[in-house]
Amino acid sequence: MAERELTGRHVFFITAGAFAVIIAVNVFMAVQAVRTFPGLETKNSYVASQEFNAKRDAQLALGWQAEASYADGAVTLVFRDQDGRAVAPETVDVLIGRTTEARDDIAPVFVLAGGEFRADADLGRGKWMMRVQATAPDGTPFLQRLELIVRG
Repeated sequence: MAERELTGRHVFFITAGAFAVIIAVNVFMAVQAVRTFPGLETKNSYVASQEFNAKRDAQLALGWQAEASYADGAVTLVFRDQDGRAVAPETVDVLIGRTTEARDDIAPVFVLAGGEFRADADLGRGKWMMRVQATAPDGTPFLQRLELIVRG
């Protein structure tokens, strides 16, 4: 079998082909990143920054922590005070979704029973983010982001 000579034309096509693959992958990744981006966190970051410290201080004064778990197709959410006792907020709104895209976002309705808030949710395996918004009986807003790991 005779060997063919490697010419400048061959080197050009090899180099051009390599760059074409790199550019195609970069374009694909950029399109996917823009298409799956869930959006802005806030409309005006300056206004949000001016209110942040006051809201944070009011929430810290509550001394609450939220804990979440997932089992048997249901999400359980418990609010505890600084002494570890369960507390019941006036309102509870939760958004559950993936951190990377908004396609799987759900807003389940939680029902209070026995000191725990419970909602049915069909979550797939993996890491989920819960954005918890609650209101204390005195009107103080409580905001916390929780991670929820679904195994199985």
